[in-house]
Amino acid sequence: MDKLDLVGIGIGPFNLSLAAQLDGISDVKSAFLDQKAEFAWHPDMMLPGVELQTSFLKDLVTLTNPTSKWSFLAYIVNQKRMLDFMNADFAAVPRREFAAYLKWVAGHLDGLIFGNAVREVVFDGKDFQVCSDRGVYTAKNLAVGIGKPAFVPNWARHLPTGKCFHTSQAKSRLPDLLGKRVAVIGGGQSGAELVEYLLGGNRDSVEEVLWLSRRDNFEPLDDTPFVNEYFTPGYADVFANLPDDRKQELMSRQKLASDGASLSTLKSIYQLIYRQRYLDEGNVVGRLLPQREVFQVQYDGEDFRIAARNGLNQVVEFFHADALILATGYETALPEFMAPLRARLDEGVSGAYRLDTNFRACWDGPADRGIFVQNAGRIDLGIFEPQLSLMAWRSAKIVNALLGQDVFDLEQNPPIVDWLVNGTSMAGDAVVQAWG
Repeated sequence: MDKLDLVGIGIGPFNLSLAAQLDGISDVKSAFLDQKAEFAWHPDMMLPGVELQTSFLKDLVTLTNPTSKWSFLAYIVNQKRMLDFMNADFAAVPRREFAAYLKWVAGHLDGLIFGNAVREVVFDGKDFQVCSDRGVYTAKNLAVGIGKPAFVPNWARHLPTGKCFHTSQAKSRLPDLLGKRVAVIGGGQSGAELVEYLLGGNRDSVEEVLWLSRRDNFEPLDDTPFVNEYFTPGYADVFANLPDDRKQELMSRQKLASDGASLSTLKSIYQLIYRQRYLDEGNVVGRLLPQREVFQVQYDGEDFRIAARNGLNQVVEFFHADALILATGYETALPEFMAPLRARLDEGVSGAYRLDTNFRACWDGPADRGIFVQNAGRIDLGIFEPQLSLMAWRSAKIVNALLGQDVFDLEQNPPIVDWLVNGTSMAGDAVVQAWG
């Protein structure tokens, strides 16, 4: 097998974006591998009515390559429904529509190989050897984009998986919950979508829904214009050069910029509970329980006994449920196939990789052999990193770094917000001297 310039491991939206950006660049030989039999984007989270939390223009390519044939608008035209799409006037694009767009691109791009799991990656001193079910690929560079494993809290790891599962498995498991008392743990968008779906059920649905979150309240995603400046190259460049402790502090303060629920979803939940309580519409009882930090769950073979500390008065409260759904997000971890390279990688704050501003892992190998990593640098690079918002820009940066030239013009106008004075921060002593 010929040596490749790049092997991509995992074909989710981020590596699919990279493949789309590479399409048409004739002097790059690449292959993208995935263990799945076909492309699928969070199929077990595609509940009816769920919406994208970002603009459809933030697709695989448009931010940096708007004339590409792999844009969302090109897909809509190809499906012969541009006018219908415009007339529908969606406030937010249905997530099923965006998933269909991604699958359409994956079905037409060359160089994507499904049903081919990667087992091990080694470096032979000159190149990477990617060992997969269908053979060994020799590559100068890697692009790791396999997504993140579901985060399961310590208190849930001993619980029976038949009745306690993560939102990433939700859709296929929901039929098992008919007539049950269900506790949803986690106050972000995935938890909100499940609560909305369960509360909107009929007489063949669940009996009760408890929504527990350690957050102060059930709060909406903050997508106002100035907050959206966090999702721009100008802010990303500033953030990437801050000290690690400052980055972590900012991450906690910017949580609702990326991890709140859609306002429309929260309104729907409130209205569903109102209708059930006052208008005798629906029979699913809903209990909203913010400020509850779950720290212990016991299962006696019949139901779960949930212990949660109330953040308002620090009193421990107990709740009972027949099933638990963990809306607890995802964690960054080094995949097993990267184990042979573990000792050569700089460990970042996330505990897996430390990434530079070109999304390249810092390691002790040759400078012209890169390990590009997608969706593993939130703390290193900013809250945009695991989101769809800047994936086309990130892919373009990776292409430029891969080829050592500006294939994509990534120059930007000055940010609307002046994040730094003259491009540098001004220390306190300097301010005093300037005033003096």
